[in-house]
Amino acid sequence: MAISRRRFCAGLMAGGGLASTASRASGFSRPRLQGPAVAPTGSHLGNLYPFVQGQANRSKFELSFLRPEFTNLRRWQPEARARVLEHLFYAPPRVDPQPQMIRRTDKDDYVEEYLTFQTTPDLRVPAYVLVPKRAQLPAPGVVVLHSHDGIYLWGKEKVVEIEQEHPYLAAFKQRSYGGKSIAAELARRGYVVIAIDMFYWGERRMILDDDPRTYRERPLTMTEKEIEAFNQRASQHESLVGRSLFTAGITWPGIVLWDDMRTLDYLAARPDVDRNRLGCVGLSVGGYRSFLLAALDERIKSAVDVGWMTSFGSQIKEHVIHTVGLSFHINGLYRYLDMPDLAALIAPRAVLVINGSQDRLFALDGVKAAFDTIGRCYTKSGASGRSRCRLYDAPHQFNLEMQAEAWEWLGRWV
Repeated sequence: MAISRRRFCAGLMAGGGLASTASRASGFSRPRLQGPAVAPTGSHLGNLYPFVQGQANRSKFELSFLRPEFTNLRRWQPEARARVLEHLFYAPPRVDPQPQMIRRTDKDDYVEEYLTFQTTPDLRVPAYVLVPKRAQLPAPGVVVLHSHDGIYLWGKEKVVEIEQEHPYLAAFKQRSYGGKSIAAELARRGYVVIAIDMFYWGERRMILDDDPRTYRERPLTMTEKEIEAFNQRASQHESLVGRSLFTAGITWPGIVLWDDMRTLDYLAARPDVDRNRLGCVGLSVGGYRSFLLAALDERIKSAVDVGWMTSFGSQIKEHVIHTVGLSFHINGLYRYLDMPDLAALIAPRAVLVINGSQDRLFALDGVKAAFDTIGRCYTKSGASGRSRCRLYDAPHQFNLEMQAEAWEWLGRWV
């Protein structure tokens, strides 16, 4: 049977194409195509999971210090560290920090400086520096790295004391930090402390052209509904920002870790800081940053990583969705090194890693495997007494018990 042009076009517009139009015209029905039966995987990736997991499982971690061909830590470290830096795809020109003091505030136990400084020719980063009043200067310095937590409206304010603190932020600190502002706690213990906003957080958050005043100014009158709407918008746009950075030829972790290393530059250069006694500490993405900063910069004498440690391969089945966003992902590194392998870049300097057994962001078997790898890295490095991995019966938080252990650890090694 011939098909008129009108019926042909109508068939195409209906989505059936020529074959379906012809089959209806001839009286034949098209057979239904059925895909093969797929066994449940229990993964967010569904039927794609076996393939993706299989690729990860094939990694031989070509640069892991635990491989038998690597026997000399000092000879291994430069090559491994260079490979990590290479995969960050971000190396802007070095610049003088050119700090600009905005204000100094007496906080009884310490002086709070609010300032900005350059980390690249394009970026001026806001920071708080807390200088203890009762410590002998120059004093040891600590970089405090704030958390992610899906709360983008504030960054450094999560770890410093704010005179007029929004109730939403105060409630967050109660849940995540036992109600403490950990930068202030460290300043009271005699450390000069610096905290910056991570790219995309706090004063560096994304503001769109038509955003309301509340998004721009963060007033105390901002409602919980408005705060959560901003956080939801920011969460949804992480993918867009990450893809845009990829398009520009750089990576999100590259920006973050470069800023953190330049923050250490500024801290170490201050006359009130003992540059031979430097440490870092953080929760969540702050823990990730603390571990990486110590791995990439040998000036760190001791690092505390809270709430971010795993073997990446263990995350793929169902945990990537909440942990390994584009702000964390170092492209292609898993071929050479797993996350805990970076401990050998810190050794023989000190590192404390803390996770919660109830932390639903990480596969518990991955956390335990990572702890084992860190221990073996330090044993092979001949520095087993300088690493500690602790699993608390707790969720994703840096509670008071954890803080007590962390401050004891920093006091021992910094």
